[in-house]
Parts: sequence; structure tokens; C-alpha cells
Amino acid sequence: MPGSVVRSEPVTREYAGGITVFVVVTCIMAATGGLIFGYDIGISGGVTSMDDFLQKFFPDVFRKKQDEGTNQYCKYDSQVLTLFTSSLYVAGLLASFVASYVTRTFGRKPSMLAGGVSFLVGAGVNGGAENVAMLIVGRILLGIGVGFANQSVPVYLSEMAPAKYRGALNIMFQLAVAVGILCANLINYGTGKIIPWGWRLSVGLAAAPAAILTLGSAFLPDTPNSLIERGEFEKGRLMLQKIRGVQAVDEEFGDIVKASEAARKVQHPWRNILQRRYRPHLVMALMIPCFQQLTGINSILFYAPVLFKTLGYSGDASLYSAVITGGVFLLATFVSIAAVDRLGRRKLFLEAGVQMFISQVVIASILGANFGLEGTGNIDKASAAVLVVIICVYVSAFAWSWGPLGWLVPSEIFPLEIRSAGQSINVSVNLFFTFIIAQAFLSMLCLFKFGIFLFFAGWVVMMSFFVYFLLPETKNVPIEEVDRVWRAHPVWGRFIPPVDDTGANQRDNKSSDVELAPSKGAHV
Repeated sequence: MPGSVVRSEPVTREYAGGITVFVVVTCIMAATGGLIFGYDIGISGGVTSMDDFLQKFFPDVFRKKQDEGTNQYCKYDSQVLTLFTSSLYVAGLLASFVASYVTRTFGRKPSMLAGGVSFLVGAGVNGGAENVAMLIVGRILLGIGVGFANQSVPVYLSEMAPAKYRGALNIMFQLAVAVGILCANLINYGTGKIIPWGWRLSVGLAAAPAAILTLGSAFLPDTPNSLIERGEFEKGRLMLQKIRGVQAVDEEFGDIVKASEAARKVQHPWRNILQRRYRPHLVMALMIPCFQQLTGINSILFYAPVLFKTLGYSGDASLYSAVITGGVFLLATFVSIAAVDRLGRRKLFLEAGVQMFISQVVIASILGANFGLEGTGNIDKASAAVLVVIICVYVSAFAWSWGPLGWLVPSEIFPLEIRSAGQSINVSVNLFFTFIIAQAFLSMLCLFKFGIFLFFAGWVVMMSFFVYFLLPETKNVPIEEVDRVWRAHPVWGRFIPPVDDTGANQRDNKSSDVELAPSKGAHV
């Protein structure tokens, strides 16, 4: 009937062209922004477990570590020590808001370049640190680099990639994070034997991934979406033709131009994202990064050597066990690359939820049986080996689900007019909860004992229900067409203005700053 509106499942539509060597090369180079994030995650836990580092900067923790009468769960409980790790994420949180402006106004490429330079300087300061103040300053500079890189790289990858390969190419960011973690663990294993300055080498070598990102981003092209958003239409068309490998890009170019025209009319993207029609996007920008950290993964990745030492492993064994978990993390990320565009995002989220929940319950059971609440027992070799295996099972589940998808999904769901603001919220929430976990974990381990893993297991159950009921599937949907997915969702469809039978979006002008152009091919 004329004027009627019906809601239907979105239709997957393909633009002309496909994946090109140019796209693969540029995405690999851009994804190296994940190296700096991963290297920091891996390096901090190993350094804070080194005796030379503790003696120089945290002598109280070193003395408590040597005291055999101290509760095993509490040996590393120090707010100043955890501030060394967590200060980076506060700086990254604040930097992400500045990065949002830079990304939108000047493009994705300058934001990546700024992140690389800041991380490079921070690595130098940390490598030459003589007191805790210098350590914290260095960490703040590292955090600014992470904030800029995490803001721009996932968006860059999603905008460069063809829709059917967007998941795999975007997950290169997480693959780079995994490579960074593994390299950091291997370096810690080697530098831990260099007395008394091995820790300086560990933190100073953060300059290597920073240099790769800095030099690489200087030569990267900007995305067609960013060029068009900034009014460079001809450059945007030429770049689109280059990355798609065909001349006939009118359909995709037209959709990007329409989204860009709407975006330029939006003077206040931060205010706009609070409107009713962006409610599902805002909820995802808040909840996905929050849940990503509440899986508990960073309690293991940050403090793997510390955690293994707490559980009775010697210095070399604890670092070696951290290398194993880093290797598993890297290998499991390839599973996500292979499966995400075939199975979709939801299936990986839900399968991993079951796997992580079971793993965390088993970890808690092993710790409870061996250490009890007093934390004065010892763990036998068989139980220790099983513990490492179960931790690897848990890490692998995260590595093919909440790890990469926690960055992929937010980067692909925002309309262009709120994309920079939405990604900034995603990054800042992620870094805020990363800070909370990094700062609180050792104290929570001391307080909750083995129950800390049951705490995280409970959150895994909640986030799995969240995905099942509220997260739509976005695989193979063009990035400027994702609005149709929300419109078809049984919950979120009530918030998204529907499309009438003439193809026009029905808008409530009172609540809108801009009249958005209708999406081509939307089913009505």
C-alpha cells in the first residue's frame, strides 16, 4: 500500500571491483598500528616481574616478593606498581578525543602518524628512566600514541576494505596486536637474563614498532571516505578506483558522497550521536569495548609473568609460559581472519563465550584446590601444566572473538556523520576499562583469590546474552549500507527511522540536525 512501511531483512549488495594488491599492502602497513598496542601489553607484565626493575623503582614490592610468608595471591599487590602499567591507558583515553578531531578534520593518515611519533618518544623516555616520575611520563607519551593509533587504524582498515573482505582485513589490526604481544614476551624472556639493565632494553625496544608505524603512515594514502568527507571528490574517486581495481565505481562513490554530504551538514557529531536514531550505535560503542575488557583477558596478558610467578613458577618458567600464551594468541587470531567473513561476527562471539566461561571456571577450580583461600599452598607440576593449557584455551577463544571483533564491529557500524565521534567513544571506553582492569587486577587477585576468575566468568555470561539478543550480523554489508541492518533488527528497528515505499527515510525533523540521503537498494 502507498505510504506503508515494512521491515525486512537487509539484502547484501556488492559494489563493482574486488580486493587488490594495493589494498592488501596498505592495510598491512596500516595494521602495524596494532604492533605498538600489543608490544606494550606484552612488555609491561614481563618488566614488572624482573627483580632488577623492582629493586630500582619498587623496592617495597621486591621485599614482599622475597618474603615467603606473604600470601601468594598478594605478592605483587601495589597501586604504584600497577600505575606504571595503567597510566598509559588514562593518557590514551584522553588522547582519543583529540584524535577524533584530527581524524575527521585532517584524515586518518595524520592521526596514525601522530600516534607513531608520540609512541617513539615515549619509548625513549622509558628506556632512559631513572625514577618513577620518568617512567610515568614515558607511559603517558606511549598512551597518547596508543590513543591516536587505536582511533584511526580500525576505521582506516574498514574504509579501505571491500565489504566481503572487511572482516579479515580489519582483523589485521588484532593480528598485529598479537604479533606485538608475542614479540614482547620473547624479548622479555631474553632480556630477563641481562642483569642489571635488561628491562631497559625491553621498554626501549618499543621504539621499533613505533618507527614502523611512523614511517609507514607517512607513505600511506588516505581513504576515499576521508578524502570525500574533506571535499576532495576527484582524489576520492581516483583512490576508490585504485583500491577497487576497476573504473566503474559510480555506485559506491555515489553512496559515499551522499553520506559525506550528510556528514558535512552535521556541525556537532558529539551531540548528534545522542539522538534517538543513533541509540543502537551508541550502545554498541559503549558496551562492546566495556565487555571486551570484562572478559578478563588483560588480567592475563598484562600480568602473565607476574601471574605465573604468583602461581609458583620460577622466573624463567613464568616468562616461558607467557611466551606460550602469546603464541597461542597469535595463532588463534588467524582462525578469526579465516572465519569472520564466512561464519559472521555473532557465531564467533557466542562460541567463544561458552569456551571462555568453561575455561575460567576450570582455572578457578585448579587454583582453589591447590592454594585455597589462604594462598599458602603449592601447585604440583601436573596441575601447573593443566593450568597453562586451560589458560591457552581461554586465550584462543578471546583471540578469535572479543579480541578482533571488539575493534571490527564498532569500526563498521557508524554512519559517516558520526564515525569519528563513535570510534572515539569506542576507543576511550576501551582504554578506560583497560585502565580499571590494569590498576585493579593485582589488588582484586589479593582480595578475591581464585574467585577473580569466577568474577570474569560471570561477565562472560552477561556479554554472551547481550550479543545473542542485541547485536545484529554485519558480515558482507557495505560500510555505508549498515543502516539497513539496524532497521531490520527486532529491537533496534524501533529507533531507526524506517524507509517508506518511495525510498525516502522518514525522519523526525525535531530531533535531527540533518536530512540523511536514503540508502540505495534498501528493501521496503
